[in-house]
Amino acid sequence: MSWTVETLNETVASEVEALPEDMRARLARIAKLIEEKGLERVGEPHVKHLEGRLWEIRLKGRSGIARALYVTAVGKRVVIVRVFVKKTEKTPRREIDLALYRAKSAP
Repeated sequence: MSWTVETLNETVASEVEALPEDMRARLARIAKLIEEKGLERVGEPHVKHLEGRLWEIRLKGRSGIARALYVTAVGKRVVIVRVFVKKTEKTPRREIDLALYRAKSAP
């Protein structure tokens, strides 16, 4: 069974759509990599563990840096729960907290 990458809901899908085009393309490329090779074979610099069951897909583009925070769900599913453009060196605590809150509703 292969991996799938999906967004949690319409809110997260809108966050993805709000990204600059080059970052959306990078997210699509990394998602395709996960689906083809398997999440266990995709490591840094593409994905990195944050805390608990929360991980991040790291996106870099001409217009800056963005992150797609995700959790893994039953059935080899990557569920993206938060997407944002990063303004600081470290991922802000409020973004992690929001992602963890949303992750509770991930099936």
